[in-house]
Amino acid sequence: MQQSRALCASVLLLVPSDSTLPNPARARLPAEAAVRDTQRAMPEESTTPDLVERMRVLFEAADRADWDAVLTLVAPEAIWEAARLGTSFDGVAAIRVFLDEWTGPYEDWGVEVEELVDLGDGVTFVVFVQKGHPAGSPGEVRDRMAAVTEWVEHLITRMKMYTDIDEARAAAERLAQERT
Repeated sequence: MQQSRALCASVLLLVPSDSTLPNPARARLPAEAAVRDTQRAMPEESTTPDLVERMRVLFEAADRADWDAVLTLVAPEAIWEAARLGTSFDGVAAIRVFLDEWTGPYEDWGVEVEELVDLGDGVTFVVFVQKGHPAGSPGEVRDRMAAVTEWVEHLITRMKMYTDIDEARAAAERLAQERT
């Protein structure tokens, strides 16, 4: 099981499978070196998507309320669960409506990632703060949450939002163990 941890000070969202994310395995030798060094084996490129990078990009898009960009990383039949609301949204179209309605009342809604971890086996865990100014109000609303995300290949198949960070972390760790 691959374990990697990363802290992000920015925001997250999804990237299309055909996009070019930075990947050190794709580095190329200068043309003359490639001609002279024909005996060296090329390193195999990983087929595992970098889920931390995908989530970081997803939250960056979310911070801009660029839902088209966010939804490019979501499987067509994905489920987005909002535990606080006691409901879920099935499929990209329903998720899009929810995101528009959730952020619509704010003049400048955004998110800041505090922690982002790939727990392995297609499970990521993120702690973030969503913030915004309700339209016509000088005050700011801040809400600290966590999300447990399940990935199949390069797409999100389920994302569950939690208000209890410890509960979310335990659920994410349990899910990663179950998927091993």
